[in-house]
Amino acid sequence: MSEPVKITVRPNGPLRVEGAIVLNDANGKKWDLTGKPEVFLCRCGASENRPFCDGAHKRIGFQNAPSPEPAA
Repeated sequence: MSEPVKITVRPNGPLRVEGAIVLNDANGKKWDLTGKPEVFLCRCGASENRPFCDGAHKRIGFQNAPSPEPAA
């Protein structure tokens, strides 16, 4: 049995995704991730290489809590 995919929310940054990753675009086309044990996915929406992070979150000052706020 393969290891589960691990997703880590980086504070004020991307999602780090590790493991046996299969990534498809909106049309179902699969990205070739051969040899990539991890990828970083954009959360800020400013990357010019979406869905992958290119560090734009630093340039635009993206701020986001790593965990959701508890419901009131």
